[in-house]
Amino acid sequence: MERKTCIVCGHRLPEQPLLRFDGMPASAQGIPDATEVSEDHGITLRLYQCQGCGLTQVDGEPVEYYRDVIRTGGSSTTMVEMRNRQYSHMIRRYHLEGKKFLEVGCGRGEFLKMLEAFPVEAYGVEHSPALAETARANGLRVFDGFTETADTVLGDAGPYDVFLSFNFLEHQPDPGVMLDCIRRNLTEDGMGLVTVPSLDDILQYDGYYELIRDHIAYYTFDTLRYLLELHGFEVLEEELVNRDTLAMIVRRKQPSENGGEAGKESDRAAVTPADFSVWDQSFARIRDQLLGWTEEIRRQGRTLAIWGASHQAFTLAATTCLGERTAYIIDSAPFKQGRFAPASHLPIVSPDDAQEHPADCFLIMAPGYTEEIFATIRRRFGEKTRVWTLRSDALKELT
Repeated sequence: MERKTCIVCGHRLPEQPLLRFDGMPASAQGIPDATEVSEDHGITLRLYQCQGCGLTQVDGEPVEYYRDVIRTGGSSTTMVEMRNRQYSHMIRRYHLEGKKFLEVGCGRGEFLKMLEAFPVEAYGVEHSPALAETARANGLRVFDGFTETADTVLGDAGPYDVFLSFNFLEHQPDPGVMLDCIRRNLTEDGMGLVTVPSLDDILQYDGYYELIRDHIAYYTFDTLRYLLELHGFEVLEEELVNRDTLAMIVRRKQPSENGGEAGKESDRAAVTPADFSVWDQSFARIRDQLLGWTEEIRRQGRTLAIWGASHQAFTLAATTCLGERTAYIIDSAPFKQGRFAPASHLPIVSPDDAQEHPADCFLIMAPGYTEEIFATIRRRFGEKTRVWTLRSDALKELT
């Protein structure tokens, strides 16, 4: 089903999309198993920019699990260091010692667990009962629930002083309802930390392979700030973290003098037209480059594997020759292993299984974790293996 209006401001979307890709993976986490793979097919992804508020978005329905947080890489060294830095900065700068923190969409509690090292009360809310139960089994205070309506009560420990939302907002078909709900579960001067993937980064680095149906919206600093302000939050700080993620620290706006809710401005954001023309050229360059590179690997009698069952890997495998010229995808997440990449149907195996049938060439497709994975490949497969990653639209061999 195609959606015709903007998810943020309600403005009618243009008749023609900015961009259209066929044969894309149907989702990043709906990974088919052996009984489902024959029914799995690629989809058409259409991208639009709202002329009212400037938000770039897809026009389809959300994936069926958009309320759940299915997180991988949460315990990696890279992510642990980044979260600890964010927590430490926010708590010290805004004197949040002893305050109640609520992570909205906490999954298994990977990021919530890190808060135990700080002098705060940590709570989480998660829609998936199974994920919430796993978090509770690990000793975390997690409630079942979701920001279904603006007046939904999130757990029984509120009101909360601080909320956390990590790469969750971009999955939401109605982000305003989510933010209204969060605001109503906060204290009057409640704060928050929000992160989403950066559209500017995708455009700057020509990363068409960042597109996936799971992400309903692609935010810039301007459009994320506009959304947050529209729904009652003042942006105190904003930064780009891990090269590809927008992060904003916000505070709840105070009610206006006439008793109305703060933040419900009628003015629309200034629209900066998005230029996706580079993506058609980028796609052609990546496609041709991968074709020549994999042909050379074949000619040398070598075997290629992808490391990282990421949505970037899924998209590349579905839209280029990688789907036909790669032996398998390696991933450390147990729930992905033994399944198949959407659309391309490459098998996903564990690092241990890969060692039983080792490849001698690897393409790392796990943004933010490249150096960690490179070290793992060297340790597990030896110095003679050759390893590449995709930087923007260029292959780069790691040494």
